[in-house]
Amino acid sequence: MKEICFASVAMLALAGCTNLERSRDLANPDINPEVTALQVCSNCHGVDGNSVSPNFPRLAGQQEVYLVAQLEGFRSHHRSDPAGYEYMWGISRSLTDGQIKGLAEYFSRQTAKSNIATTEPQMAAGRKIFEQGIPEKETAPCFACHGANAEGMGAFPRLAGQHEDYLVKQLHVFQETEGRPGTPMKQITHLLSHDDMVNVAGFLQAFPASH
Repeated sequence: MKEICFASVAMLALAGCTNLERSRDLANPDINPEVTALQVCSNCHGVDGNSVSPNFPRLAGQQEVYLVAQLEGFRSHHRSDPAGYEYMWGISRSLTDGQIKGLAEYFSRQTAKSNIATTEPQMAAGRKIFEQGIPEKETAPCFACHGANAEGMGAFPRLAGQHEDYLVKQLHVFQETEGRPGTPMKQITHLLSHDDMVNVAGFLQAFPASH
């Protein structure tokens, strides 16, 4: 009788571990990408992609093509910025193309929420860079690739509402390292000062609510 009870408990425990609707198994291609988004990705990026911590980018409303490219870059170790290899290399290691596409679809259809506003001087300085660039530094206006509303376009990511701290860190990665290859950002950022980065990042964090 005890053996039967033990077997039953073991079977129930196994069933709980293999529950496809709540599984955190990143190596199982049968797991619905939305389940992975809710059970795994949400720990850093939020259930709806509107992360609270500036350490983790907001993914809500992000361009699907861009998200696919980044996840593929993490999986292949092509994207090697510190946050990438620290968090995402392991997470993306076993993801299939279908899972990557499903995750990108999930976050791209989430509604992006407003983020923290910034000061008027920073908004003004950041808006100028976003709309006009800095010609004397060979810096193109951000809207040319990222859209008039910073919503992104295809392979160019949405920037509206993204965390200021995260954007500044990524701009430094583009400027100072080879951790994010394959974009024009190395050339665009090469003469930007830290203050330039902070100003445009602050504007984008508050965009479009304050614009």
